[in-house]
Amino acid sequence: MRNEERRIVVLEKEKCKPEKCGWYACRNACPVQRAGKKVIEIVEEGKPPIINEELCIGCGICVQACNFKALHVVHLPAPRMADLVFRYGPNAFALYRLPIPVERTVVGILGQNAIGKSTSLKILAGILRPNFGRMDNPPVWDEIIAYFRGSSLQVYFKRLSEGKLRVIYKPQYVDVIPKKVSGIVSEVLRKYDERGLYHEVIDKLGMKKFLDTNVKHLSGGELQKLACAVAYLRDADVYMFDEPSSYLDVAERLRVAKLIRDLAEQGKYVLVAEHDLAILDYLSDVIHIYYGEAGAYGIVSPPYSAREGINAFLEGYEKTENVRFREYVIKFSAIGVEMAETPEELVLVKYPQMKKRLGKFCLNVNAGELYLRRVYGVVGPNAIGKTTFVKLLAGILKPDEGKYETAALKISYKPQYLGEFVGELDWVRVIDKLKEANPLAIRDRWYQTYVIKPLGIDKLFDYELRELSGGNLQKVAIACCLARQAHLYLLDEPTAYIDAEDRWRLAKILRTFAEKSGSTLLVVDHDVMFIDYISDFLIVFEGEPEIEGYASKPLGKREGMNRFLKFLGITFRRDKDTLRPRINKPGSRLDRIQKQKGEYYYIGV
Repeated sequence: MRNEERRIVVLEKEKCKPEKCGWYACRNACPVQRAGKKVIEIVEEGKPPIINEELCIGCGICVQACNFKALHVVHLPAPRMADLVFRYGPNAFALYRLPIPVERTVVGILGQNAIGKSTSLKILAGILRPNFGRMDNPPVWDEIIAYFRGSSLQVYFKRLSEGKLRVIYKPQYVDVIPKKVSGIVSEVLRKYDERGLYHEVIDKLGMKKFLDTNVKHLSGGELQKLACAVAYLRDADVYMFDEPSSYLDVAERLRVAKLIRDLAEQGKYVLVAEHDLAILDYLSDVIHIYYGEAGAYGIVSPPYSAREGINAFLEGYEKTENVRFREYVIKFSAIGVEMAETPEELVLVKYPQMKKRLGKFCLNVNAGELYLRRVYGVVGPNAIGKTTFVKLLAGILKPDEGKYETAALKISYKPQYLGEFVGELDWVRVIDKLKEANPLAIRDRWYQTYVIKPLGIDKLFDYELRELSGGNLQKVAIACCLARQAHLYLLDEPTAYIDAEDRWRLAKILRTFAEKSGSTLLVVDHDVMFIDYISDFLIVFEGEPEIEGYASKPLGKREGMNRFLKFLGITFRRDKDTLRPRINKPGSRLDRIQKQKGEYYYIGV
């Protein structure tokens, strides 16, 4: 039997400003309200109203009348009200169904930001209880356990309610760790080592080099390793990892993935929310897809195998409910693009062979050329000099050897860490930050069409920077970078905190921007699939991390990807249906065959 169509009304209370909209423009515009029915009720003058969803006819007139874009009338494509697990309040976010934890299994969670992933984890951690939409009369544990009768969740919640499950949560935003944790890395690890695995976790994550480093001096990748190591050392029954790959290179991501899989093999419940599809595929046994409308409602799919779940996500179609949740299909090519001849007049800049020393580290850069209307991907392990290279091109750093001048170039730079972008003025509004980057861009129709609206920045104008999630703050940083009038745009790790859905949207935005603006983009990132999707050419970094790095000249994608992955010792196979790259198990038959052929990423043709 088909599920009945439902709608919910979501009011973002922080955006609602009755005193600035003509005192409840939504109520004045609502045809049902004007007919005498109390659809929009004002409980307290000057405060956000409450909308009766049963009386709302879903016409959307109130949405159009709201100048602050605070109202959303959302038609739910699939769920029954019986599937409603949690709602934050009247006209607030609603979550339908939950992922199902299973012992000895890594459960992957895949979906865009603000779609309910964190809410799900909080419920499964016991921080929130399922309320089934009954905010005034929340259910007790016996009702909750009875609701999930016949499923694995019944046993899980029974154990949780009895205090028999201890949950450890690895947070998403590792760059805030130095504000909450102080001391030397080795001391922090010993403090939290409840399972006597101190030496084991150091070896598994390769942490020896920074054991004597103060936490406040760690890089983003080192902070990520520390967070994952601390979670692993704690003695618990349930382990939750929120974006464990951020700031890590591909090889380090695999280290973390193996560590997480170890927990499952030890009989633990393990849940992982991750946006790098290759890594999520590699470490997950089953996957739940989240779909719906960000900030309004989220629906959790039934469990899929890892392969089927990611393929369904790429297709944008959830077959068990017969729901298409994205209009387009994400496609891949199995053929690498080689370097093509480019007319001399399209050369934007020629940079010379350069050398830069920073403490004991030395970066060696081969000479190269950057062309107009092209996107250059920069790949390599952590601590190998990629950010140093970008800062040399930006003119922030000067080479010790080699003469490179940026005076004739207009350059726009997005730093790796969001703290550098925000600075100390975190109370500044998004729209004012954009105006600071370029006062004219905000009124430019071209910029609105190709950057602001596709990134969804127009919905964030009135927010202060400190109010934004990591993903939205990253989008604002990207938008500010692209707002400046420049010849060369340098973006360092733009996918950090960006969800899987938005990564592909961002890839299209950046490619279109390079083509339409006639400019050049250089993008540093660790998501191999994203870099492959976005790049025309690759600049590959090799060497010994923290000691010496070597930057290649720009290479064709096939040559560049093979060189990069050969250096890391990693091969990718191709999914037979979607052609998406999937990481081979080291030493497997396919891994050995591809290494013999020298084809680490693209299928030989």
